[in-house]
Amino acid sequence: MLGGVPLGGDGVPNNGEIALSASVVTVGLSKAYGSAQALTRVNLEVPTGALYGLIGPNGAGKTTLLEILAGLRLPTSGEVHLAAQRAAIGYCPDVAEFEPWLTATEVIDLSLSLLGQESTREAVATVLDLVGLGKSAHRRVGGFSRGMTTRLNLGAALVAQPQILLLDEPVASLDPLGRADILDLLASLAGQTTVIVSSHDLSGVEELCTDIGVLVGGRLLFQGRTADLLASVRGDRWLVEVRPPATTVLAMLSAAPWVSQVKETAPGRIELHAPTADQVESHLSRLLADAGARVVALSPVRPSLDEAFLALTAAPRDEGRS
Repeated sequence: MLGGVPLGGDGVPNNGEIALSASVVTVGLSKAYGSAQALTRVNLEVPTGALYGLIGPNGAGKTTLLEILAGLRLPTSGEVHLAAQRAAIGYCPDVAEFEPWLTATEVIDLSLSLLGQESTREAVATVLDLVGLGKSAHRRVGGFSRGMTTRLNLGAALVAQPQILLLDEPVASLDPLGRADILDLLASLAGQTTVIVSSHDLSGVEELCTDIGVLVGGRLLFQGRTADLLASVRGDRWLVEVRPPATTVLAMLSAAPWVSQVKETAPGRIELHAPTADQVESHLSRLLADAGARVVALSPVRPSLDEAFLALTAAPRDEGRS
């Protein structure tokens, strides 16, 4: 059975030199598979109680990094420091595999027994309800959809109330409602459990994670607050919505020297680009008044995590940075 089972064994003790505010720290962490370098000098620092998003393209090394933190792989070099014993670390792989003849209840029972903990009917029922499988408690998991298996995977890791939770693509196979349920559940763990989420769902990471790491080609290109990464992207777009037709407004904006680009994306819905916010704030209101426009909405367009990620990965990089 391979699923979100809490891991047994002793953790690597904090050596006293790592900041107490961090639950997970790696120092110069590298991993090679023969001549292929999966990770290169990764210095990860995850604050205690943070919801930490680990993003990057396919092959960036995200799964390898999580598996090293979980104790499933050994690094080629470097150090791992965890502010928790291994038994207090939960890991959910991207694709969980459970014995098909087991029921959901038996999977959770087995997760607890692997830790040498006593299982109670109440504890198992609580976890299954938490991940939305209460009504499927006695169904055999061989008949579960991938989304249901994903929920069970998370439940198996949560049953022991881990201090550190490692999740590889936790919402990839869920429908929109299931995705929202799991994101809400993970958000409720903030401050109690340190959660590291590896995901291609950048909108979900932006919605959920307070902190973020960008891993590309095995190197950590950015690490810090999600808000700081978003703020690093130049915000040069504004949305103007007026009662259509917007012909006059479009013509005046196109002629304005402080507008670099303008287009109507829907009737009356205009997106404009300008080099500086000062110019927009100084001139846009007067232009709309002169055009006799009936303004419905006016707001800057906030850069998305997708845009921030693309901007970061497109920028020239220092090969020595990790």
